[in-house]
Amino acid sequence: MTVSVTLSFYIARQFTLAVMAMILSLTGLVSLFDFIDLLRRVATRPNVPTRLVSEIALLHIPYFTIEILPFGVLLGGIVCFWRLTRSSELIVARAAGISAWQFLTGPLACALLIGALATGVLSPLSSIMYRRAETLDHVYLRSGGPLNLADGALWIRQADQGLTPHGVAILHARNVHLRDGVLQISGISLFRLDEADRMIVRVEAPSGHLGDGEWVLDDTHTIRPDRLPVQVGRFTLPTDLTLTRVQESFASPDTLSVWALPGFIALLERSGFSSIRHRLHFQSLLTLPILAGTMALVAAGFSMRPTRRGGVARMVGGGVAAGFALFTLSKVAAQFGESGAMPPILAAWAPTGAGLCLAVSLLLHLEDG
Repeated sequence: MTVSVTLSFYIARQFTLAVMAMILSLTGLVSLFDFIDLLRRVATRPNVPTRLVSEIALLHIPYFTIEILPFGVLLGGIVCFWRLTRSSELIVARAAGISAWQFLTGPLACALLIGALATGVLSPLSSIMYRRAETLDHVYLRSGGPLNLADGALWIRQADQGLTPHGVAILHARNVHLRDGVLQISGISLFRLDEADRMIVRVEAPSGHLGDGEWVLDDTHTIRPDRLPVQVGRFTLPTDLTLTRVQESFASPDTLSVWALPGFIALLERSGFSSIRHRLHFQSLLTLPILAGTMALVAAGFSMRPTRRGGVARMVGGGVAAGFALFTLSKVAAQFGESGAMPPILAAWAPTGAGLCLAVSLLLHLEDG
């Protein structure tokens, strides 16, 4: 028993080092391509400083780490187990009567722990940094102002040429609801600014809605600096926003941590908006530890074949192909989930369950013949 525990700790250490090295390598590679893409986008905007590209690229790193973590576990596990098999360490252990299930306990526990840390610790950090990156992207690299739904309140910044050629309008609604396909807002404050962000007039309205190419505010009052409020009645503000764009602009699931998602999902459902994307992302984060453990078992199943039997390259290639097939299956299931054809829970957990069944089958075949 002492030998198997010691061996399990040894393999777990080798596995963790290989996986962390692979995750760091893949993250660095993806971040490099992201940095190049940001440089290409900023090249057409001479007023945007180059340091902004580096800042956005750095803010994307935790997000990329979570995205490629399953592949890091798979490839790192394949490298680790293949190296141990080539050096005959695993062959000797199995010849000594130690089951593969025994010495895989350590690596499996490490993979589960890595996935759990990514979900519970890295996800909040990633959401904060990704939200900051999205804000910088919207302000400096994309056309159109940022739009945000937080704590039930709607914030919109858009162009406003009604008073000055380069004016800006900031609309704040304290409550947002979707009724019969119409976006209803209430508790509205509209700030109309000039190009230097100096306020020209403030518009207050108890209610309003998003019409066809315009915001329609009811029973409005206008307030100008050093003047008394003036009742205007119905007020319209041209906009290029549509209901679809408003809903899609609400906080992206990637900008919310696993701890914040349940509350935001409840907020969307209370407001009448679809929460499928957010529920799917929440379930995907919950499956991450199990997915990491599944990838560790898949790596073991494809890379622990004795080298004397030959076909090692084919087995390792099969492991990589199985990982990408599982990734493709998860993306297809996610599309079904986002379209409403499949429940989000099933769309998130089915690919992981399929991969787990594959891994267990391979190990049973490897261990028991």
